[in-house]
Amino acid sequence: MKNRPNRALTAIKHRRRRASYNKDMANPKVIVYEYAKCSTCRKALKFLDEKGVAYEKRPIVEQPPTRAELERMLGQVGELKRLFNTSGELYRELKISDKLKTMTQAQALDLLAKHGKLVKRPFVLAGAAGLVGFDEARWSQVFK
Repeated sequence: MKNRPNRALTAIKHRRRRASYNKDMANPKVIVYEYAKCSTCRKALKFLDEKGVAYEKRPIVEQPPTRAELERMLGQVGELKRLFNTSGELYRELKISDKLKTMTQAQALDLLAKHGKLVKRPFVLAGAAGLVGFDEARWSQVFK
């Protein structure tokens, strides 16, 4: 039998912090790391446009999120694997799924900070909130 961590402790340790974005905040900077050829990113940008949310687009491949931004997002999503684009070609080529099991958090974050194609997209930082991927229901909670 494999030695697995206690799920209850893991859930407590990685409890997600729910934060929301407020257009009226003093500095409501929204940063969207995106890939122009990604249909999910295009849907997310359309959603923000329809909500009237001002944002700064950053090309995720040429300018990946910084280590500090990745650490901040990890605090939001709770699980390291959720930061990875698990359906991406580079993820499969590098066999990250196998390596992630033995990789330290620091190694994983360094890898993500170097290779934007490994990062789940869109990757959005909005005030105290952080989002990876596009889930319209979740985004509607954050961008009211």
